Amino acid sequence: MAVIGTIVFTGAMALASAAIWVSIAPQWRRIVRLAAGNPDQPFQPLANLARAEHRIAVRRWAAATSPVAVRVVRQLRAA
Repeated sequence: MAVIGTIVFTGAMALASAAIWVSIAPQWRRIVRLAAGNPDQPFQPLANLARAEHRIAVRRWAAATSPVAVRVVRQLRAA
């Protein structure tokens, strides 16, 4: 009975250790950075999206106002 109990509790310990390791391992750099006193960077996906949209708009505007694009548009309108 002692052997079976040891096997069961050893297996449970191994399973619990593996679950903890799997959940902590991907975040170890963040954990170390926070433990060192560095603040966590805020998650702002909408700010990144707004910057990307602005860059796209600027590129479209620049492409529409370039001399080559203006000439092509005028040629298409004239045709």
